[in-house]
Parts: sequence; structure tokens; C-alpha cells
Amino acid sequence: MSSQPQRVLIIDDHAPFRAAARELLERRGFTVVGEADGAKAGLEAAEAVAPEAVVLDVQLPDGNGIDVCKALTEANPTLAVLLVSADEHHDRSADDCGAVAFLAKRRLVSADLGGLLRGGADRPPTDV
Repeated sequence: MSSQPQRVLIIDDHAPFRAAARELLERRGFTVVGEADGAKAGLEAAEAVAPEAVVLDVQLPDGNGIDVCKALTEANPTLAVLLVSADEHHDRSADDCGAVAFLAKRRLVSADLGGLLRGGADRPPTDV
């Protein structure tokens, strides 16, 4: 894997957020290889497009993003998963799901995405 993942999947049930995240990621040199609006669709998309990183909403209409994160990182331990939420306070159960970090959605614009999405299995989770 390169030092900065290039292929990113966005899993979020809000289309405006997915569009904004896609634009931001693409401006920063990432390639968005897919989008999904729920847990089931996200797991299927990850299998189909083999991303190097995932931006994953914690609250999905058909499941919990923390459970999706666990499934994704168990299937691919090097996958870098960034959990995001509109809620500023994250559930500490997210610390053990394999995510590299938790980020409030409003902070996505100012975050060092290259740093956050680097090396999924090699880093402990951070709360930014």
C-alpha cells in the first residue's frame, strides 16, 4: 500500500455529505471509487471496488457504522476506515472496531485526510 491511500469508498446515508466528501477527497488527490447509502450497500460496494480507505458514517439507516467497520477491517486489516458523524461526541465502542480515527463531519474540511487515512492496521485509533 502507498503511504497515502488513493482509492476511497464513501458510506453515508446523506447524499449532500457524500457529494461534499467526494469533492473534498478528489481535490486532495484521492480517487473516490464508490459511494453507498447504507450498511448493506456499503459492505457490497467494498467487496466490489476494493478500496484502500473508507469514509464511514457511524449512523446508517440499516445498521451501525461501527459494526460495518468491524466487518470491513476483519476482511481487510490494512483497510483504513475513518468513522464520521454529525455528533461531536463519539461512542467509545468505536475505539475497538478497527477504525484509524473518528472525526466530526464538520471537521472534515480542515482534517489531514492523508494522515488520517494512512495505514489502517498500523495505527491506533485517534479522536480528532
